[in-house]
Amino acid sequence: MTAQRPAASRPRPTAAFFDLDKTVIATSSVSAFSRPFAAGGLLSRRAMLRSAYAHVLYMAGGADAEQTERMRRTLSALVEGWDVAQVSEIVSETLHDLIDPYVYAEAVELMAAHHAAGRDVVIVSASGTEVVEPIAAALGADRVVATRMEIADGRYTGGIDFYAYGENKAVAVRELAEKHGYDLAESYAYSDSITDAPMLGAVGHSFVVNPDRALRRLAAEEGWDVLTFTRPVAIEAFLTPRRGIAVGVALAAAAGAIVWAVQRRRSR
Repeated sequence: MTAQRPAASRPRPTAAFFDLDKTVIATSSVSAFSRPFAAGGLLSRRAMLRSAYAHVLYMAGGADAEQTERMRRTLSALVEGWDVAQVSEIVSETLHDLIDPYVYAEAVELMAAHHAAGRDVVIVSASGTEVVEPIAAALGADRVVATRMEIADGRYTGGIDFYAYGENKAVAVRELAEKHGYDLAESYAYSDSITDAPMLGAVGHSFVVNPDRALRRLAAEEGWDVLTFTRPVAIEAFLTPRRGIAVGVALAAAAGAIVWAVQRRRSR
């Protein structure tokens, strides 16, 4: 009687977790929609000025945890009473005009490289699901972690069911890993902000993208590689047949860069 060989254990699935604002897109996803929200009667002129101030502060990298929490409370109060269906409609109608020109080519290439390697791509953002999910779908992401606003009778109450910020991002990443069986030690994460340090620390391969000063210092301490994204482009630039060969070369280069960086870290 021939002894049966033990079945080879399958490697666990892995994922690549991407912060959205200033990591995948070169702007604030929520602030990008302030004008169409105002045109739809959702934002007053005063509210638009507050939104613009928050956007400038955020893009300058000057928003610490206390200021970010203050902005969260302001935005929470701002959306109270908004019609959810109207918000979704505005986002859907203006998404490509407002977001497409700001998508980093390097981020799109990395996502495609991770997909080619068999990994799920997950967008993790403090912005609301109504904004993040359409952007993630346009980028071809597999899953989304985003802030969930409290809704009653089709309108936002101003409350927040889940705030995808700071430590909560890491909690959500671990919950996804448990649900889908991700091996976090072999998974990847990308972000520009020190507030995402918990998420970066939850995976085995962490990369900082155009990092703020605090995150750059932490990256040096932790041995995390620093990436520089400089080429915002329209998503459709990657979908035209004429770009097929060029994109293939770019994806191969991106995949090679990932492997090289991981091997270099392991050899230290």
